[in-house]
Amino acid sequence: MSPPQPPPLPAPGRRPSTLGGMVYLLVVAATAVGVLVVALGPWRRGVMLIGVALLVGAVLRTVLPENEAGMLRVRRSRWIDLLMLAGVGGALIVLSVVIPDQPG
Repeated sequence: MSPPQPPPLPAPGRRPSTLGGMVYLLVVAATAVGVLVVALGPWRRGVMLIGVALLVGAVLRTVLPENEAGMLRVRRSRWIDLLMLAGVGGALIVLSVVIPDQPG
């Protein structure tokens, strides 16, 4: 009797295996661009971009089926993921609008 064989490794690839994985990468990319805008230019636009990216992630987490959510699925409950993404995204958008300009 031979020892049990490990499961085969997935084929190496550079693409996400689910649509949610692709959405996750797009949200991360938009967030990185937002951080770059904050660092180099008008910070309000950068923070707004980060907030909008998180809101898009929240909407798509709600729409995508569980087996396609990929890395957007962080918690067991879709609603917790939705509330966390939408809450932080909405808070960033509100803060970017209501913080007054500092005299410079």
